[in-house]
Amino acid sequence: MKISTYNVNGINSRLPVLLRWLALAKPDIVCLQELKAPDDRFPEDAIQDAGYRAVWHGQSRWNGVAILSRAWEIHETRRDLPGQAGDAQSRYIEAAINGMLVCGLYLPNGNPRPGPKFDYKLQWFQRLHDHLAGLVGLDAPVVCMGDFNVMPTDDDVYAPDRWRDDALFAPEVREAFFRVLDQGWTDAVRHLHPDETVYTFWKYWRGAFERNAGLRIDHALLNPVAAGRLVSATVDTRPRGWEKTSDHAPLCIELTPS
Repeated sequence: MKISTYNVNGINSRLPVLLRWLALAKPDIVCLQELKAPDDRFPEDAIQDAGYRAVWHGQSRWNGVAILSRAWEIHETRRDLPGQAGDAQSRYIEAAINGMLVCGLYLPNGNPRPGPKFDYKLQWFQRLHDHLAGLVGLDAPVVCMGDFNVMPTDDDVYAPDRWRDDALFAPEVREAFFRVLDQGWTDAVRHLHPDETVYTFWKYWRGAFERNAGLRIDHALLNPVAAGRLVSATVDTRPRGWEKTSDHAPLCIELTPS
């Protein structure tokens, strides 16, 4: 079973890239972020023509998340995290698929720091922490994937000293990430590749992708049941090199069948 997460950076403007990648990689389940489209602008017909069912939680111009499934029905279980009534930002969606719980998220960027956007990022991270605490111990596999907007360690950024003041690299944010892991979640990439350079994001300018001057900000966290089935965790860099593409590349994990 191949499960992927991909920040598409605008699903309608990047739709040819997404469809090309789906046809090439054939993931079974995909979590998408940064749809940048309201619910009524989600390209449902094109996604269905590509062979995928979908649930989505859109937002005009910003944010937006979705989950796609190629072979199985999707049973949406939640959109939005608990803990803040009236939160208008579309950043979380959750669904039961083939006996598995899939959580797709787009954590706030938080810049500039300090400021209200950074405060919101920390608050949102705490809400995620509290919600995942109730999921980690489930008897079924749980996969939490998406753009976390955090580089957990110096090994996850090409030039750590350039990022010390950035909200994605702030000590409070890194600590929040590890507090989630301490609940019993497994960081799939670091579990299988503890010492390798692995990036999922490269800026558009200064040849960042060509120089591999990247960041690892997209993550896949697995509860113990899912971690026991983990086979591989890789970044598919092919679409990052295509024209009119996202600045992210898909992160893909494989699990053995139940």
